Amino acid sequence: MIRLLVVDDHEVVRIGLRHILADYPAIQIAGEAIDGESALRMNREIRPDVVLLDVCLPGLSGFEVTTRLKQASPELGIIILTVHEQAPYPAQLLEAGAAAYLTKGCPATELVQAIKTVAGGGRHIGSRIAQQMALNLLPGGSASPFENLSAREMEVMLMLADGRKITDIAEVLHLSPKTVATYKYRIYEKLNTRNDVDMARMAMRYGVVASA
Repeated sequence: MIRLLVVDDHEVVRIGLRHILADYPAIQIAGEAIDGESALRMNREIRPDVVLLDVCLPGLSGFEVTTRLKQASPELGIIILTVHEQAPYPAQLLEAGAAAYLTKGCPATELVQAIKTVAGGGRHIGSRIAQQMALNLLPGGSASPFENLSAREMEVMLMLADGRKITDIAEVLHLSPKTVATYKYRIYEKLNTRNDVDMARMAMRYGVVASA
């Protein structure tokens, strides 16, 4: 039996996953969480084999949750299940410790296979994601400037683009405000931007965040 923790703040997604996985008795949804903090708590309580994790969550994002889950449970298999298929999300989340990356539009059979693969210690990248990552490596590939950010810098950037203050970000990520400010200006330098507004506009232009 593969014990699964589903982490997604959209109820319709969680209902859909329950419906899909009901046909596979070897996979049991042992718990559901709607944000990063509850995901970390439930991981300690139920000890799942695999976590299905969305990227965009209230509070902690998928980047931070992935990092903390792997620190707490190194053998845990994490599958990113999200709407984001463009760079730099796949590469950075795989670097952060995810074992698989799928979009929410993937076939149910591929999702089930990914769960079984990851539970067995393997890795899986959706075909569309793998193709896009390969194309970005080719000369002239449409590389995103956000690929130059580390996973932590990406986490801070997303919060800044969401309009959060440095002190709020520091509290959520358990960092000092000075450290967050250092990340902020390092992000500005890497993206060649001057302020949060320019950065947010660039993020929207590259599809890293949704357009307003």
